[in-house]
Amino acid sequence: MKRLFAICGALWLLTATLATPAAAKEYTLQSPSKRLTLTVDVAAQTTYRLAVDGVEVVAPSTIALRLGDGRTFGPEAKVRRASRGEVCEQIASPFHRNPQVNDHYHYLTLQMRGGWSVEFRAYDDGVAYRFTTSLKEEQITIAEEVVEWRMSEDWPLVIPYCRPRGDKYESSFESQYTWEPVSKASEHTALAFLPVLVDVGEQGKLLLMEADVEEYPGLFVSAVEGGLGLKGFGTPLPTDFRKNNTGAKRPNGHHTDKIALTSGSRTFPWRIVAWAEQDRDLPTNDMVYRLGAPSRIEDTSWIRPGRSAWEWWSGNRLTGVDFRVGINTETYLHHIDFAARYGLEYILIDAGWNEGFDLMAPIEGFDIEAICRHAEQKGVGVLLWAVGNLLVEQAEVVCPHYAALGVKGFKVDYFDAQDQTTVRDIYRIAEVCARHKLVVDYHGMYKPTGLSRTWPNVLNYEGVYGLEQLKWTDGSRVDMPLNDVTIPFVRMAAGPMDYTQGAMINASKEDFRPVRHRPMSQGTRAHQVGTYVVFDSPLVMLCDSPSLYEAEAESTRFIAAIPSVFDHTEVVCGKVGEYIVTARRKGDVWYIGGLTSWESREVEIPLDFLGEGEWQAEMFLDGPNSDLTGTDYRTEQRTLRGGDTLKVAMSSGGGFAAIVRR
Repeated sequence: MKRLFAICGALWLLTATLATPAAAKEYTLQSPSKRLTLTVDVAAQTTYRLAVDGVEVVAPSTIALRLGDGRTFGPEAKVRRASRGEVCEQIASPFHRNPQVNDHYHYLTLQMRGGWSVEFRAYDDGVAYRFTTSLKEEQITIAEEVVEWRMSEDWPLVIPYCRPRGDKYESSFESQYTWEPVSKASEHTALAFLPVLVDVGEQGKLLLMEADVEEYPGLFVSAVEGGLGLKGFGTPLPTDFRKNNTGAKRPNGHHTDKIALTSGSRTFPWRIVAWAEQDRDLPTNDMVYRLGAPSRIEDTSWIRPGRSAWEWWSGNRLTGVDFRVGINTETYLHHIDFAARYGLEYILIDAGWNEGFDLMAPIEGFDIEAICRHAEQKGVGVLLWAVGNLLVEQAEVVCPHYAALGVKGFKVDYFDAQDQTTVRDIYRIAEVCARHKLVVDYHGMYKPTGLSRTWPNVLNYEGVYGLEQLKWTDGSRVDMPLNDVTIPFVRMAAGPMDYTQGAMINASKEDFRPVRHRPMSQGTRAHQVGTYVVFDSPLVMLCDSPSLYEAEAESTRFIAAIPSVFDHTEVVCGKVGEYIVTARRKGDVWYIGGLTSWESREVEIPLDFLGEGEWQAEMFLDGPNSDLTGTDYRTEQRTLRGGDTLKVAMSSGGGFAAIVRR
């Protein structure tokens, strides 16, 4: 997309290209609202600090880039030129939480001697910086990037730590959150990953994130040395890999002393400190999306978001059919018919459809051509599961072949890393799939970093502690309702989440147990329905068996009536780890959804977002015994008026959803 720059003030225009004297050591940059102040000091080290309303929340934090030949950009830097300006524009975001993103910021670019620079940006909802190099070498080695977030106080964190594996850099990025002060981070041996939330008290909340991570590793996080804070660092390049029984490639525990081999002239990833005055502003923070690279797909009209039937969660269990269920043609024809009856856009065929490590070899009894023909007749798209590195290896054969048969996209799994080679694979798959008009859903994947802006055919990501964990995790080790009212405020700010919701077997805290082939959710049926409004998921699963959905047709019809993309999104109220209420609009219909933790509560929802006059709401609510059975729910019709307050009671582990029409 061609960028339209609007210089929004005569003073900025006049000073945008003025050089700063070499003796100057301190530079300040304020957000358009002037509430955020970024101060950059260039001395023995290059550091930044952040104040909110004049109160320092991020203490001086070092930034640097160290090359393999010993050159380091940051220490003892010499500023050749300082440029300032202001930009106002709108970014098209067709499958994002809102169809346009406001891109309004002040910038400061420090051009340094030695062929490098640092650009800083201050938005009303966060600040960011990135390095740029303009070196004569065609290729350079990056040994280390110094990224610090030092804190002015021992602020509370909400932080996800990797689960232990053989290689400490190997992770599926699916973890519950740890709630602890910054000072406790040094006690962990496991690495953490982004986003991380920092509660800075009366000054609001911060989110530590990154964007535009291309040809470069994503950041892991650990405690900073010598003070309060966190540091980020990239995975060193692996020296060798192993393959597991699915054919998925894994680092073998051996790494080099460098994090990237890259071009001598390039921009590096954005390092972000997002800010929200209130908790409810966190889920709709757009810093990551707006800092992603512009779209590389000129025409996005072929990209189809939507809802998908899925067989993996239920263990591919059906009842009342006249064929043997399995990974076979008959089973998926049945799924297609189910999807068509409820207006779902897709079915997803998960692992097991291909022989060994060959994506061009469907198993016996699985006729992909017949499945695609039937799907085309029914107006349903077919998505196929694939191991990430196998798709990379076969992409130029696999993508055109299955696109010609009528397959509409891939769920791509088992990356479990964020080193430079893995990131390169992520971009490669997105590009080849886009060329053949295929959508992508990434699993076993690190958090979003703006890729959905660059390649809008990437509709969803895992990198979240999702519902599948309940198939094998004992109730003493998982608190899913707490997770569900935490992830919208932290993980979802980075981008959409393929949480794979929609369980029709729902259990109270006391009754829950993991059952791999007849799994259940923690919390209520209304909680499950509410996630379809609360969670950003342009490609969203209906995870349970079609047989259960047919038996629970009222619930299924309600879920199927909720779109997966919207024209407007706002979080009406909420608090991290306690509850959330979200309102979204599609056309002239509003969808309101809420979730709570194991604590029951009544929420009061201001209906200012509705226009004047009367509205009719179809409500899906917790039943009077839902705290006992989980599956108990009720529906009712209510008349609402714009500007009034809607009161809704949510049971322990509960939730609600409403569809509101004129």
